[in-house]
Amino acid sequence: MLTHAQNLNQTQSFFLPNTNIPIFLTRNTRAKRITLRVHSAHRKVLLTLPKTTSIKQAQRFAERHTTWIIEKFEKLPPFVPFEHNAIIPFHGILHKIVFCNHKIRHQQIVTIYKNQNLPGEHYPILKVHGPYEHAPRRLLDWLKKQARTELQERVTYHACNLNLHPKRVAIRDQKSRWGSCSSTGALSFSWRLILAPYFVLDYVAAHEVAHLAEMNHGKRFWQLVRQTMPDMDKAEEWLKENGTSLHGYG
Repeated sequence: MLTHAQNLNQTQSFFLPNTNIPIFLTRNTRAKRITLRVHSAHRKVLLTLPKTTSIKQAQRFAERHTTWIIEKFEKLPPFVPFEHNAIIPFHGILHKIVFCNHKIRHQQIVTIYKNQNLPGEHYPILKVHGPYEHAPRRLLDWLKKQARTELQERVTYHACNLNLHPKRVAIRDQKSRWGSCSSTGALSFSWRLILAPYFVLDYVAAHEVAHLAEMNHGKRFWQLVRQTMPDMDKAEEWLKENGTSLHGYG
């Protein structure tokens, strides 16, 4: 995560004039020009500078692109914290969070009520049991557990399909990617995939499993993904259009 620091070799920041938008600066010795990026997951602007570029040059560059930066920020989805009555997606379907101060029975943390007959109630409910102060963490832990279970199932399925052998599956809160595959065969996934429709989670599992055979995005790699996930295009399109919004929850 980018943090404010006095040493530009780490990260330094300033606010875009007349806004509350932070601009974070980093050095890259291989960069040949200033590059500007709006990081949607962190809601920050990142300016990457060549070795010899001064801070004043960076500030002037950002100011020249003020309109573009503001437009990008206005299009970012709002943050939705895990709180009572908040609306969040689960399996791609909007649900209402309800915190109830009931004692937990049989380790049941979350109860899902799919059909609501109450007047004015339009969403399925995720009822989180236990003390209010622990409810956001309980919900997050439960979502991560659901993600791990479903991703493990789909990894196993696609690995069997392609005769591949992953070492392990880890669940993280990755900001820059939905999944990853290490050279040792370990697969990692973002827990936020549980918020997306099931076919999206399934696609990301297939994508990372295919990397066990091809650590690239060449022709052979995409053939493997499509072999085990014929309807991959639908999921790719969903992620392009909606993936950024998933980082706004929790």
